[in-house]
Amino acid sequence: MPKIIAKKQNWIFLGYKLFSEQGISGIVVEKMAKKLGVNKSSFYWYFKTKKDFVNEIISYWVSTNTNQIILITDSEKSGKERFEKLIELSFTKGHFLDFNFFLKRYALKNQKIQSIIDKIDNQRISYTKNILTDMNFSAIEAETKSILLYKYLIGYHEMIRYKKQNKNYKTEVKKEINQFIKY
Repeated sequence: MPKIIAKKQNWIFLGYKLFSEQGISGIVVEKMAKKLGVNKSSFYWYFKTKKDFVNEIISYWVSTNTNQIILITDSEKSGKERFEKLIELSFTKGHFLDFNFFLKRYALKNQKIQSIIDKIDNQRISYTKNILTDMNFSAIEAETKSILLYKYLIGYHEMIRYKKQNKNYKTEVKKEINQFIKY
């Protein structure tokens, strides 16, 4: 019978999924190994500790939920097009929406994780500010509107957390955002 081998990426993706569903309590090496059909020693081949593993999951989150969105958004030409693409990507309800909520809860006991969250929050706000500046908002206006947009995004996701997202979400979100960012 062929030996089943789990790659590092398999572990990270499963960990990301489980953390999104259950938080840190979902990260149980034995249970994850069983889901992947491998020995738990496979986990320790890639990760020295559970803490190292959680750091890898967080890096994956940063890559997929911040860096990738910025990369895709930057492919648009004008500030307005980048802003609309940012709205489309940021307000889409993803399968792993609760990752952010569980991560913020986990950060209550881990200052290093809180620092990462703060850095990402600031990066996202700064990125949006730059887009709004490109759309001819003053630096002060762009800063304030970026913060409001980010808080609106968090609240939006909290409100739809356990609901099916409306098919016309882009139209609805743009209409609401247009109340405080005329574009």
